Amino acid sequence: MEKYSQYRDRGSGIAPFFPISTPSSYLSLPFHTFLFLIRLPILISFSLSYFLFLQWLPIGPLGRKASLWLILGTPGVWWIDLQIDGVKKGSLAKHHLPRLPHPSSIIACSFTSPLDALYLAAIFDPIFTASYPSTRLVQRISLLHAILRAFSSPQPHPPRNASLVPLTSLLKQYANQPIVVFPECTTTNGRGILPFAPSLLTVGANTKIFPISLRYTAPDITTPIPHTYLSLLWNLLSKPTHCIRVRIAESVVQNPRASAAGLHDESREERASSSDTLLGSEEGGESMTAGERRVLDRVAEALARLGRVKRVGLGVRDKEGFVRAWRKEKGWWWG
Repeated sequence: MEKYSQYRDRGSGIAPFFPISTPSSYLSLPFHTFLFLIRLPILISFSLSYFLFLQWLPIGPLGRKASLWLILGTPGVWWIDLQIDGVKKGSLAKHHLPRLPHPSSIIACSFTSPLDALYLAAIFDPIFTASYPSTRLVQRISLLHAILRAFSSPQPHPPRNASLVPLTSLLKQYANQPIVVFPECTTTNGRGILPFAPSLLTVGANTKIFPISLRYTAPDITTPIPHTYLSLLWNLLSKPTHCIRVRIAESVVQNPRASAAGLHDESREERASSSDTLLGSEEGGESMTAGERRVLDRVAEALARLGRVKRVGLGVRDKEGFVRAWRKEKGWWWG
């Protein structure tokens, strides 16, 4: 693995782009194969039914959520370990609105697997967006597109024909739904938080941003390598069950006076030193003010704390280089 040392974070040694594998036994192979063969046609049937027909029918949010939970339940994604900052277990109903993402709020989520978008859709029925390191604007995408982006190659720049808008426009247009942003722009293996795109800076001054960390057991259903459809299907369908560890932080507000959101004033020197190396625009795009950097820094720190990982200095460009090196050694068929 020394040949990939340049794709490890210099400070922590974390390698966020390496695929994760879990040990398996040849004795259990027949059982796993049986589960895979039984579940595969069911998953395909449920998925095609939803994305070709049900999502276009007036079944309402509850109907959409129920359909998506059937898709999640097929591979055994049943166990949800949920924790919310500031809420004790058993008292969620008392803090439902202020502590959970709601309409006209932003969900800033870690990005590791196609299950990220599927789970968020099944819980919050949100609007999905795609972010890019080179611009503050976002691309409004469908749930299916968000799922497929977890398999796609890293994209430093938006496609030429992409329709880009600020988050404020989407918040006005879809006032009855939360907006999902994947600020890392590309998937990782869940062991580090990448530098953020500046898209979160286009929200309104008092819009709540909810950092959400999603982690999986076993972690081999992450897709840091593009186009790993077959390996993901095998890892997902051949095991009896999977657990999603969901952590939701207190909201962050882009408002320097909002002390309730934890955005206390700091010295400019502290803000610059804490965020310049991790939150600078890796594509040489628009510059950010110290206050804007502090907002991104708060969200990034929250995601790192929730996921019990560290922030790293590797970004989308680094992943592009890693994927080229990985494919050169393993071949384009790998995955």
